[in-house]
Amino acid sequence: MSNLQEASDLENNISISARRFEESPFIERTDCPEMIRGVYAGRYFAIYNGEDYLEKYWRLRQKALLFDTPEKPVEISGPDAVPFLDKIFARSVANMTEARGYYAIACTPQGGVFMDGVMFRLSEDRFWYVQADGPFETWLMAHSGGFDVTISDPNSRALQIQGPLSLDIMNAASNGAIDETMKYFRSGYFDLGGQRLYVSRTGFTNELGFEVYTDGANTDHIALWDHLMACGEPHGMEFSSTRALTIRRIEGGILGNGTDLTPDMTPFEAGLAPFINMGKGDFIGRDALVGKDTRSCLFGLTCATETPTAGSVVLDGDAEVGHITAGIPSPTLGLGVGYVRFNAPGDWIGRSLSMRLPDGSVHEGEIVQPPFFDQEKNIVRGVDRSIPERQRHDPAKRNIS
Repeated sequence: MSNLQEASDLENNISISARRFEESPFIERTDCPEMIRGVYAGRYFAIYNGEDYLEKYWRLRQKALLFDTPEKPVEISGPDAVPFLDKIFARSVANMTEARGYYAIACTPQGGVFMDGVMFRLSEDRFWYVQADGPFETWLMAHSGGFDVTISDPNSRALQIQGPLSLDIMNAASNGAIDETMKYFRSGYFDLGGQRLYVSRTGFTNELGFEVYTDGANTDHIALWDHLMACGEPHGMEFSSTRALTIRRIEGGILGNGTDLTPDMTPFEAGLAPFINMGKGDFIGRDALVGKDTRSCLFGLTCATETPTAGSVVLDGDAEVGHITAGIPSPTLGLGVGYVRFNAPGDWIGRSLSMRLPDGSVHEGEIVQPPFFDQEKNIVRGVDRSIPERQRHDPAKRNIS
């Protein structure tokens, strides 16, 4: 599987050759008999480690977790890097500055969402694009004709340190170099235990957090792991599979490529219009987007009696008006929450609609605008660093395992 979306996914796995995909360089520190691995961007990663996911979730919300994630940076460099990337992405690349990350979307010629990720400008003509799952490196090569660019794999692996105490941990790991002045989406090179590595104030949880990118064979991965864990131990940081991360990414309104974002939907339909610069000049998919409805078809659904599951049908009376793309139990809200993709844009927010699960049961839900809490994103921006109190909800009432 590409990622753990729902508890039932733990039963939906098969054995595959260990040679087929890229092993984590941190496996020596993370392996255990209970581990179930997923494959994402051609890389193995832990989707389950036998842990109590609620305990990990609350450690993420109250302290910090370390995630070994399979995100894959692709490097684009050369004299034509900027005009080439301006052709590929729907966001202006020429105006991007160094030491900052930018969310950027690549569209298909038909205007659908092909890839989303974060772009970093490392120097004047050298960029990293941290891609989601999919053959994006091949896509770049296929469109590079006529441009003086080099597309390469820097063999970088990303570690995410996420949670309200992550800043304290990274401050210690960088010997004080990383502090409150490093704002959301800022980035740069830092010395971490004697190794110069790229660090960004980003993550996949909508908690305060950081990502550390290794430098291929130049990085002593085990030494880096041990250094970060030693700095995190006084703050209660633990390693976790991505199960708790997935819960927080959905609660936090972060979309998953291949689940919530698919090539048959425009970025407008996905609610991503602010990241599409139609006035910057030509890019792949621009012509197909001209004149398209810019209203979103993707919203959130909350349910007090059941957890939304992928494939569930959303009903307005007897009419099927949409479907669930992903859903999870929210330990913070005590509700089932998920994304609903409507068949057409409309005034959906605030509506009470029904949800028919694959088992045929029907439950009432309310349509909301993600994220499901912290609408102002004060947590991820570091404005709100308060430690939330653990909520005691009964997950059994919502078919949560």
